[in-house]
Amino acid sequence: MEVIKVEEHQLAVLQEISRVTFIETYAQANTEADMQAYLAAHFSIEQLQKELQNPASYFYFIQIDKQVVGYLKLNVGEAQTETQEVAALEIERIYILKSHQGKQLGQRLHEKAVQIAKQKKVNYLWLGVWEKNPKAIGFYQRMGFVAYDKHIFKLGDDLQTDLLMKLEL
Repeated sequence: MEVIKVEEHQLAVLQEISRVTFIETYAQANTEADMQAYLAAHFSIEQLQKELQNPASYFYFIQIDKQVVGYLKLNVGEAQTETQEVAALEIERIYILKSHQGKQLGQRLHEKAVQIAKQKKVNYLWLGVWEKNPKAIGFYQRMGFVAYDKHIFKLGDDLQTDLLMKLEL
């Protein structure tokens, strides 16, 4: 198992893992139209390339035997999806293929996020997680995150509530 930085020549792999893991996680609880609208807006090659080229965003793959089975996206500064302190790091995405969940891979990506947060000397990590995703909420609680607020997340035309969670460093 290894965690590697995503390079621009890996955009197609990033798009595939992004789309597959998002569909696996949310398709059963959302309409096809809302899912397709979100995928088109957030996981196009153009959008992912723009995010990957942003110096305040960081993408990492987690691989087993050179096969990408999940990924992590982090944001600092202006790249954060919600206004935070300068000394904050956002975990925007941690996704693992369903077939590889339960193997400590999410924990490895979380550890990578903490390592980068410490390198950047931030005060805390934060994230948004859908209030109807108890599995993810439980994972983040086990990692030490606590809920501190809420915000609206737009999935297609559906306005959903995310819990904002924070881990003080």
